[in-house]
Amino acid sequence: MIQEINSTRRVFVTRVAAAIGWAAGGSWHGFGEGTVRADQTDAPNKRVAGFLKRSDAEIYYEVTGSGPALVFAHGGGGHYLSWWQQIPYFSQRFTCVTFSHRTFAPSTEVPNGPGPAAFADDLAALIDHLNLGDVVLAGQSMGGRACLPYAIQNPRRVRGLVMASNVGGVDYSAIKHPVVERAAQWASESAQTNAELTRRGVHPGAGARMAKEQPALHYLYQQLNDLTDVARRDARAAKQASVPTPSIEAVGQLSIPVLFITGEEDTSVFPGASVALASVMPKARVESVPRASHSVYFERAETFNRLVDSFLRSLS
Repeated sequence: MIQEINSTRRVFVTRVAAAIGWAAGGSWHGFGEGTVRADQTDAPNKRVAGFLKRSDAEIYYEVTGSGPALVFAHGGGGHYLSWWQQIPYFSQRFTCVTFSHRTFAPSTEVPNGPGPAAFADDLAALIDHLNLGDVVLAGQSMGGRACLPYAIQNPRRVRGLVMASNVGGVDYSAIKHPVVERAAQWASESAQTNAELTRRGVHPGAGARMAKEQPALHYLYQQLNDLTDVARRDARAAKQASVPTPSIEAVGQLSIPVLFITGEEDTSVFPGASVALASVMPKARVESVPRASHSVYFERAETFNRLVDSFLRSLS
């Protein structure tokens, strides 16, 4: 079931080696060279990897650690490697699964495939493929568009849901909550801010503070983002707008524990949207992280890990 890490992955990780080594301040010589199997390492939490073959795509995944299953779904600015600050932390106690959505390297999709319309089905197929049983899902930004529909469709298989900087695409505008009234002003101000950030070469998903205070981390974020080619990313974004999203009614009936994590300085997704959506969910709460933008998991990893860890312990 679990395949060896093959040449496709070696080519891919070799490209990211320099970025990781530079940002971490370490050496990257030899990174990604040769085929490494899970039984050939003395690391405390062995990693296995493979491709889930679907009829119209191949989904790359990695499994690290042991214990209850914790599945991470990345956002539009990343792929499976984006969780490099979470896996060493959580794999001590959990079976951590990371993967790249179709259209994100090194996963593949046939020409004119469904793209984001298949994200939730891909997630379901991966969970079944790995025989994970019940899971906790953590979706960053776009990743929530896979996690939330899966949780709604399979509530008995999801022990908990972490929604980081997203509301799964749900239209929250009809929710009667004071914070919704601030959405229009936020959208106008954020559009101007993001245009200026782009002009300055700062990735809006990383934010101005990360670029200024943690330039190496911002560099790594950009490099990981750029490993997915622009044409595929643009095609995915164009299709995503037409993908149906869960209704407020469906979300309101979701009875599993849900943790929303937002960055107070997010200019990509309105932080108040999480507050509004949580207000109609029976077991949801929101944690707002100061001095953080859209990618709390990347920019403030220690805080993100602590919040998720506390949430996971509350499920026991």
